[in-house]
Amino acid sequence: MSQEVKNPGVAAVLSFVFNGLGQLYNGQIAKGLAIIFLSSLSILIFIMGSIFIGFGLLGKIIFGRELFLGLLLFCLGLILICIIGIYSIFDAYRVASQK
Repeated sequence: MSQEVKNPGVAAVLSFVFNGLGQLYNGQIAKGLAIIFLSSLSILIFIMGSIFIGFGLLGKIIFGRELFLGLLLFCLGLILICIIGIYSIFDAYRVASQK
């Protein structure tokens, strides 16, 4: 059984375009789908935080803790997006280089 040689640059660019695509390109279906799910969840957390912050800036929030929750979700989502993105790119490149 021969393995197809994967281009590390293509794998890294695909993961840059959307996290997990590089893993799918490398044949790591489960890992790619898990990274896509985590990326989507991180984006959802980021958007929820942005919505809470927007309501806070418009004066539509009754309690101050909702603005705090919005800031917390915004920062958490942003950090997760960055961590998952960097991991996805480097992992896709590393795995394609080893094949």
